[in-house]
Amino acid sequence: MSLQQQKVYDLIGVGIGPFNLGLAAMMEETGGKDVQFFEQRSEFNWHKGMLIEGTTLQVPFFADLISMADVQSRFTYLNYLQTHNRLYHFYFLEKFHIPRKEYNDYCRWVAGQLPSCRFGFRVEKISPINELYEVVVRNVQTGEAEFYLTKHVAVGIGTSPSVPSHLEEHLSPHVMHSSQYMERKNELEQAGSITVIGSGQSAAEIFYDLLQEQEEGAYELNWFTRSKGFFPMEYSKLGLEYFSPDYIDFFFQLPEEKKEALLSKQDLLYKGISMNTIADIYDLLYDKTACGDRPPIHLLAMIELEGIERRNGTHLLTLKHCVSEELFQLESDFVILGTGYAPSMPHFLLQMQDEIVWDDHNRFKVMRDYTLETRTTKKNKIFIQNGELHTHGIGAPDLGLGAYRNAVIINQVYGREIYQVNKKNVFQSFEADESWKTAAVR
Repeated sequence: MSLQQQKVYDLIGVGIGPFNLGLAAMMEETGGKDVQFFEQRSEFNWHKGMLIEGTTLQVPFFADLISMADVQSRFTYLNYLQTHNRLYHFYFLEKFHIPRKEYNDYCRWVAGQLPSCRFGFRVEKISPINELYEVVVRNVQTGEAEFYLTKHVAVGIGTSPSVPSHLEEHLSPHVMHSSQYMERKNELEQAGSITVIGSGQSAAEIFYDLLQEQEEGAYELNWFTRSKGFFPMEYSKLGLEYFSPDYIDFFFQLPEEKKEALLSKQDLLYKGISMNTIADIYDLLYDKTACGDRPPIHLLAMIELEGIERRNGTHLLTLKHCVSEELFQLESDFVILGTGYAPSMPHFLLQMQDEIVWDDHNRFKVMRDYTLETRTTKKNKIFIQNGELHTHGIGAPDLGLGAYRNAVIINQVYGREIYQVNKKNVFQSFEADESWKTAAVR
């Protein structure tokens, strides 16, 4: 099949999550480039399985698709509210953290205004052709293949649900990852016992949702984690400054071994539970146990799920206490694994795997400007969205840095500054001033 009329696009995006959707919106605002974005799903939905009633984003509403780069854009969350006659409602709400389901609706509203966003199309292969890239796209519904040429590519497929290898074989309608929770919630209401595994925000939100409905469902409810406790995520104002371009600058220039050491100690900067969720859970537990009531609820930290055995219509769980190393077993009809997400490995780049530079852990090497490092220098680039945690630090998956990263990408596509990128954004510094270092040597 011939190339799509040999037209050369300026950029093609693969995957339409919040980051590439933001890139599409920002490109639409500039209006000077030909771009296309492809997503194999039929429509935009952000973590559909976790759109639990009452849950909110863990970042302020300014972390929408574009505000942190251009508050005057028509694609801001505030403009979404004004368009839907909700601006006064939000004004009186006096909250920075918005409902997750409304954030999803906002993103769908933006996607519906962008002709460059095409859903129901799966990217199957990307191949370098001289200074360009050939992108093979298949229509999910018809099976027809389309071929495109582009100068740049933005890979925005992000992360996928992660399950420990020793538990993967046990996945079933009754043993699920947390990302499937809302899809199967009706089944859970018929259970005699439910066990939630994990100590992150997703596990906490699921536990709280099940806790609210436990009396009606009459199920036993367990929450186990191998972490040392059900601890809150760091959310102090100076702690939040780690999610800034300034910290990225500091982190990026560190040797790989120092990056790994830092990341291993920063879990609670981005993996813990929000203080509000912990408070809501505790308040509800207090209420449920008032007047001597003892509902079947068990919370236990420092516990690792070692195995699952299907037995007589239920599951026998083998668990180990991480400190005492004591083993014990219990039965549970359903198991929900809040075991997080891992970077997706793009199958469509297999054609280029010998061209890509990999680190010692078989991960992408991503340059400071979010360019994928390759063995030959190219004028045109492949940009990585939310696949650079190991090179750029903990801010990679943070919604608040999405507009900044997109600004960096767009400025490269244009070859000049379209969106202003500020150098100093926080009060603190992450390394000593050069003049101090010189003084110390003297």
